[in-house]
Amino acid sequence: MIVRQAEAADAAAMSAVLQPIISGWSSARRGDAATVLSHYIAHPDRLSCAVACEGARILGFQSLKVARARNDYDLPAGWGIIGTYVAADAGRRGIGRAVFASTLAAARDANLAHIDATIGTANAEGLAYYTALGFQTWRALDGAVGKRFDLPAPDQTEGT
Repeated sequence: MIVRQAEAADAAAMSAVLQPIISGWSSARRGDAATVLSHYIAHPDRLSCAVACEGARILGFQSLKVARARNDYDLPAGWGIIGTYVAADAGRRGIGRAVFASTLAAARDANLAHIDATIGTANAEGLAYYTALGFQTWRALDGAVGKRFDLPAPDQTEGT
């Protein structure tokens, strides 16, 4: 398995991972290739969109964006917004941890202090995943939980 940044040509394969997940949630969200391209790969607030691949197959992906003022998640501006999706038949293989390593590096490069994962309360796997990574619950929403990962402040003495 390799982890790399998503490219426009990955949109259809990422959609193939995302659409069954959305269907399982009975969500009206779109997960087609055009939506994946605009919402994850080419989004103007994108900091990272890591894909885990085995050969030509994409097993999962993780998106990290920076929250702007008045964002859809009602987060403070400057926070990170994370989303993780792994193919159902590829779970329990370390994909989530592998993509998070790439995402965490991007978060540090962007000097983020916090990353938010907003997860539906019925998504037991997602809640367990983010908890295992060190995310802490910081808010309860209607049908969802906000989990936050706090990044340490950059070392101010570095380079002196």
